[in-house]
Amino acid sequence: MEALERFFHIRERGSSVGTELRAGLVTFLTMAYILLVNPQILSEAGMPVADVTVATALGAAVGTLLMGVYANFPFAMAPGMGLNAYFTYGVVKGLGVDWRFALTAVFVEGLLFIVLSYGGVRTLMLRAIPGPIKLATTTGIGLFLALIGLRNAELVTDSPATLVQLGVVRAPVPLLALAGLVIIGALSARKVRGSLLIGITAVAVAAWGLGLAKAPAAWVSMPSLPRETFWAFDFSQVLTGKFLTVVLTFLFVDVFDTAGTLVAVGRVGGFLKPNGELPGADRGFMSDAVGTAAGAMFGTSAVTCYIESAAGVEEGGRTGLTAVVVAVLFVLSLFFVPTLAAIPPVATAPVLVVVGALMMSGARELEWNRMDDALPAFLTIVLMPFTYSIANGISAGIVSYAALKLLSGRPREAHPVVYVLAVLLVLHYATGGGA
Repeated sequence: MEALERFFHIRERGSSVGTELRAGLVTFLTMAYILLVNPQILSEAGMPVADVTVATALGAAVGTLLMGVYANFPFAMAPGMGLNAYFTYGVVKGLGVDWRFALTAVFVEGLLFIVLSYGGVRTLMLRAIPGPIKLATTTGIGLFLALIGLRNAELVTDSPATLVQLGVVRAPVPLLALAGLVIIGALSARKVRGSLLIGITAVAVAAWGLGLAKAPAAWVSMPSLPRETFWAFDFSQVLTGKFLTVVLTFLFVDVFDTAGTLVAVGRVGGFLKPNGELPGADRGFMSDAVGTAAGAMFGTSAVTCYIESAAGVEEGGRTGLTAVVVAVLFVLSLFFVPTLAAIPPVATAPVLVVVGALMMSGARELEWNRMDDALPAFLTIVLMPFTYSIANGISAGIVSYAALKLLSGRPREAHPVVYVLAVLLVLHYATGGGA
């Protein structure tokens, strides 16, 4: 115990070993849903559910362990919601490429992120992207996730007349999804830890019992490395414009998602300086970057810091020991891959809607009365779900922001990097590009 005290500076940060262990358990329970949701989303890209489940757990464990041991933060990591959606719907389905192409892009993005975690390049990127676009990106991804969840719940279906329409609500799948949504919403309102996991479990058991999904043939198994997704890279297109666009989009979302979460959770734990900076943030970014590269090696989309880490921080977690506990629990989850792989989409659909709702908070910070800020933010938000592409939303936001600042007589309000990005994006779409 004394060794843990010294290594993590537990007493110095006003915590105890017992508190750190409890905080780690709470954090894991609030984010364990990713073990169920991520494989479902990536399976639509053609990836095997069992392999992705293992990759999800291992990627999360590697990134979280580094966050605890190297950065000494009580922050947990896992494949990011939104990034997995872009992987499946924006890259694989949107561009019509194989999932190995997307997995390679994630790996390269992770390597670039490692490089950017040193020196001032990352800081330059963070300062260059306009605040309204950062806020709008999170909000737009939330809407995108909600749309995917509603579709998986069969509450929203396609229509030749109106593009989308309400599904058959009285059918078993929509009714079960709505029940899960109510359960999760009620438990979350009551501040019940692990409400998302409880909701998923309840709906999955009901789906198995009603014959809407096949129950697992076995509940536990001995862990093994992924068979089809391990090191399944395809480097044949790394020099193409399409590949570069995908890599940069992954990098953009990953960097700002991680930055926003580190600052938000750091504020909850009292880690921030008066000027809003997080001491040791570079180590946090490095942990994220290595986790992303490792996750791609095993077979999952980009790993990022989770806002659910705030649950453990609120429980009293103040050191990296909290993160180490989360990493150990992710490793132990590998024994339950058969069970996790049998979770049907209807069970995870409510979670996508709830997570989407939680990501709406950034919209209230936007200055809606300033059109040169509001319109680019709005385009960023709505084009993500309406075009089924995170990249299209971000691109529209950056180009319109640069154009409006320039034409409204406020060119200095946009960083020079924004104008460079805007020109490159215009050229990209003008030559037939898109995401």
